[in-house]
Amino acid sequence: MIQIPIEQHRLDNGLRVVLSRDPEAAVVAVNLWYAVGSRNERAGRTGFAHLFEHMMFQGSAHVPETAHFAFIEQAGGSLNGSTWLDRTNYFETLPSNYLELGLWLESDRMGWLLDALTQEKLDNQRDVVKNERRWRVDNQPYGDWDERIQEMVFPPDHPYHHSLIGSMEDLDAASLQDVEQFFRTFYAPNNAVLTIAGEFDPGEAMRLVEGYFGPIPCGPAVPPIPGCTAAPPLIGEEVRLRIEHDVSLPRMYVAYRIPPYGSIEWYAAEVAAHVLAAGQGSLLTRRLVRGRMLAQDVVAFALPLVAGASMLTLWVTGRPGVEPERLEPAVFEELASLRQVSDDDVARAASLLEARHLVDLQKMDNRADLLSQFATLFGDPGRLNTELDRLRAVTPADVRGFAERYLGQDNRAVLWYLPRGGAA
Repeated sequence: MIQIPIEQHRLDNGLRVVLSRDPEAAVVAVNLWYAVGSRNERAGRTGFAHLFEHMMFQGSAHVPETAHFAFIEQAGGSLNGSTWLDRTNYFETLPSNYLELGLWLESDRMGWLLDALTQEKLDNQRDVVKNERRWRVDNQPYGDWDERIQEMVFPPDHPYHHSLIGSMEDLDAASLQDVEQFFRTFYAPNNAVLTIAGEFDPGEAMRLVEGYFGPIPCGPAVPPIPGCTAAPPLIGEEVRLRIEHDVSLPRMYVAYRIPPYGSIEWYAAEVAAHVLAAGQGSLLTRRLVRGRMLAQDVVAFALPLVAGASMLTLWVTGRPGVEPERLEPAVFEELASLRQVSDDDVARAASLLEARHLVDLQKMDNRADLLSQFATLFGDPGRLNTELDRLRAVTPADVRGFAERYLGQDNRAVLWYLPRGGAA
């Protein structure tokens, strides 16, 4: 088992710093996680976390608008950011001699973004996000599946019930004062983890981190997650929705409420998802795509969510001419077969998970992101070195027991997208 070197520090302002030096790497990855995602948004102000992902690239006190991208690309690096239900992250991968550049850029927008924030920038990025919603969600075949499934799986007062990208109405209602308050609350050093992975000198790295991030004041106490995270373990019924949309093929989404990421049963769910749909040898691919030729494609995954509950989701796209009335019972028949899953199917899924994990560890950007993830979600970046043990500990009996407890009719949301007017 690969043991990733990990060194931890905490600045006086609360910033957690994780260092992982690899002298064989030719690059250095700078990765910053803020413990804020859509789960932290209150009613009427959804979409703020995602909106801020865009605002963070609009310049800060000492970095002109759009220059963040230009500086990194001119140095031969790459960068991006992403928003999720439990976090927002920003990351750069650079030639190792450009570490200081990445730290300066990240520190400047953490400490001095509000100095450059204007109503014009807010209006511009609000329009960008609204257009993104139109493109990726409202006008995309099957585009709103995730927000519909979230509404079906999680209760209305649960922080995962509302969509990640937010509603048009809430985006329109966002004021400059709202955005400033959101930034002051969540984009502070005491709500962040900074990870550096790759080729660098740890002593010099900490000197730079102290110099650039140390002067940034600690933020206020982070408020509790709105709503109630204590969802019942099961939905308690079957929830259904059928949508006629501009799609060429029918697609069925099925989701189950499951225990949160980090729990023993979540790892059984992760293995179960790989048994179902990972690769050509997976259960649904063998039987529904290649065998009975009912499905065009299959996908399954367990979401790594930590606020009280998570969900296992799968979708199956029907082949042309295959009616939902034929496809749906076939899907549920295969899901029921997980209760008697073979040892070989579980071993195959576990091998795929192990291979993917080991590949991720070889890439500095992925390694840094995983270290930030475990530090943010569990308070322990060292969990990265034991994660594979948790996956390897899943037995066929664990997968069978998980399927028996969680993949029943009383715990599933079923969402169908059908061609409008019944036309394929």
